[in-house]
Amino acid sequence: MGIRKPLTMHRIREMHAAGEKISMLTCYDAVFAHALDQCGVDVLLVGDSLGTVLQGHTTTLPVTIDDMIYHTACVARGNRTAWIIADMPFGSYQNSTESALHHASRLMQAGAHMVKLEGGGWTNSIVQLMVERGIPVCAHLGFTPQSVHSLGGYRVQGRDEDTAAQLRRHAAELSAAGAGLLILEMVPAALARELTNTLSAPVIGIGAGNGCSGQVLVLHDMLGLGFGKPPRFVRNFLEDKGTIESAVRQYVADVKAGRFPDDALHSF
Repeated sequence: MGIRKPLTMHRIREMHAAGEKISMLTCYDAVFAHALDQCGVDVLLVGDSLGTVLQGHTTTLPVTIDDMIYHTACVARGNRTAWIIADMPFGSYQNSTESALHHASRLMQAGAHMVKLEGGGWTNSIVQLMVERGIPVCAHLGFTPQSVHSLGGYRVQGRDEDTAAQLRRHAAELSAAGAGLLILEMVPAALARELTNTLSAPVIGIGAGNGCSGQVLVLHDMLGLGFGKPPRFVRNFLEDKGTIESAVRQYVADVKAGRFPDDALHSF
């Protein structure tokens, strides 16, 4: 695929403006960072999903800021050109804007290009503060894993008009606060498409249909290595390919071409 230049937020905006889909996968170590980068993945998400994928927890809640800093640094050392987003774990931004800024700064120092936090409404001031201080922010709405207990489990969000209206409001507010990307998780495809067409920032879907600006999956899920039955929105790309490299390249190609996800199979 030739030599590509390091991805920047400016380049991501250009891709979005041109209608080019953005490919994203979770990544937690240097070896996979190198492999995914070589396969053309645009964005590596150092997700707090490492709590369930690597650490064996049932939720992401036990993951600490030190865990995230360690894995972010590992990914940064293996990466050359992909954009790196690091999750802010539970407890790292809920207490105060000052605490959030401190922890976000540590993730940036570890090698992140952008930080991600979950939720809307109360997070607007945090997002605005970070952006004003030069820290790019990715917002995350819909099903937010850190709120799994208050949401009543792993459930699709925005099915009824009240919760859909709240998602619309939170998305608009986060965009106005300066969020450069928005991840929508487990949201009806029609609502996700509407938000994608409304917002200026790229919208990355996971279980949110084909109408988003790009897609993200947990790396281990798309390689068929997750625990138990995979979520509805997951496709095992390794099943028919035989090698991790071929599976990742197929994922990137299918996202770019709009072949994944298939709304009839992978959406709500």
